[in-house]
Amino acid sequence: MKTLTQIGQIGSSSSTADKSFAIDTTFVLFFLAVEFGQIINNFALDTVFFAITLLMLIVLPYFLSSDDRPKFGNWVLGRTLIAAFAVSVGVMFKQSLGVLPEMFRFLPMTLLIVTAMLSCYIQFYGLLKLRLAK
Repeated sequence: MKTLTQIGQIGSSSSTADKSFAIDTTFVLFFLAVEFGQIINNFALDTVFFAITLLMLIVLPYFLSSDDRPKFGNWVLGRTLIAAFAVSVGVMFKQSLGVLPEMFRFLPMTLLIVTAMLSCYIQFYGLLKLRLAK
């Protein structure tokens, strides 16, 4: 039988993969996928660029510097599910634009720009912050 401290240690060791989850790039991924869901029916060059950028945002944040990384397959699966959900939200959002005012059409792109700027700030801060020598 395990004591409560042993159970707490097991729970804390299994959650180390969650600490390296990049939450800022997840928001950027979500809003980019919502915007992609709005233009998915248009077969144009910008749709291809959106798809390539979406695939890059699914895979590349895994390689940002981190001490402990989750397994690559779990990382890609989780981010793919987030992107698939966001694409479906984008498709539903485009269909609801007949009911909503016209200015709401630009809401996902506006939120994408704001979250991308915040994500860049967070990434640069993490890269440039001073670390004391031990």
